[in-house]
Amino acid sequence: MSSLTLLNRLTFRQLQVFQAVHRQRSYSRAAEQLGLTQPAVSAQIRQLELALGHPLFKYAGKTLYVLPAADTLAISAREIFGQLSRLQMNLSDINGNIRGELNIAAVSSAQYVVPYLLARFRARYPDVRIRLKVCNRSQALERLTEQKDDVVIMAMVPEDDGLVVMPILENELIALVWPDHPLLHMETPTLTDFARHYVLMREPGSGVRNAFEQLAADQEVGLPHRIELGTNEAIKQGVMAHLGVAVLPRLAVQLELEQGLLSALPLPNFPIRRSWCTVYRRDHFPTPVADLFLRFTKEHLSDYRQYFKTPSSPLPSHGVSCLPMMAI
Repeated sequence: MSSLTLLNRLTFRQLQVFQAVHRQRSYSRAAEQLGLTQPAVSAQIRQLELALGHPLFKYAGKTLYVLPAADTLAISAREIFGQLSRLQMNLSDINGNIRGELNIAAVSSAQYVVPYLLARFRARYPDVRIRLKVCNRSQALERLTEQKDDVVIMAMVPEDDGLVVMPILENELIALVWPDHPLLHMETPTLTDFARHYVLMREPGSGVRNAFEQLAADQEVGLPHRIELGTNEAIKQGVMAHLGVAVLPRLAVQLELEQGLLSALPLPNFPIRRSWCTVYRRDHFPTPVADLFLRFTKEHLSDYRQYFKTPSSPLPSHGVSCLPMMAI
């Protein structure tokens, strides 16, 4: 089949429907996402398969299997729509208006800083539509794998050569107690002393919880008394209500510390330091707007670090782990 014949038989709508099915791994979920009926989605995929001369998907029972031709087409489709987005942005640039959509997922600990990054970006590019999804680390990793977002902002990034990572800000995790807590009156409290109290924690999969549990395991300190709460805000309120002690990002409790509602407890090996990073998959070509956001963020890193009073020395740009900066 000649390229001209293929060009005459393919439509952008078919490729849009294909992308939805490929990402959702389901005709019904793709139909729901696109606002179509399932038969309409099936018809578009059949027409696309006829145009290509290759089957793309196969159902076995209720499971949809992605065939090799579909993965090959997915790469080309991303490039095609990426080029169209670049064309749209270049035309907008000619008119003096950058337009487009920016989809970001951020772990919950980063929700205290990401709005400031987005506000500065939006002030420069007011016609960009922004969507921010806040989730825990496990959900962020899942979204990263499924390429649901343009950029993911998280800490504790897994070692993976397939990821493109840029450290942006330091995330400092501190031990928290209520004012006048007995531990504050100890001369040199330890993590073992801290763990004798009820420790308020996020759900499994939280990056803050993972970092704290890793430190406790490294020091061979058990955490037998745990109370699981669903949000950082609930944990803050729990500590202030004398329900227990906790480990949270300093930026999440800065106001409460300044107002004397919470106290930071000095413990050995605290604060735990991690870097928030922008992350995307290497095989997921950034849209023009996402690329613009990444370049804009990199250009203004020193301003962000000054605003949040993070170290001015450059964060490591090599590797993908974003491990504690003191260990690099």
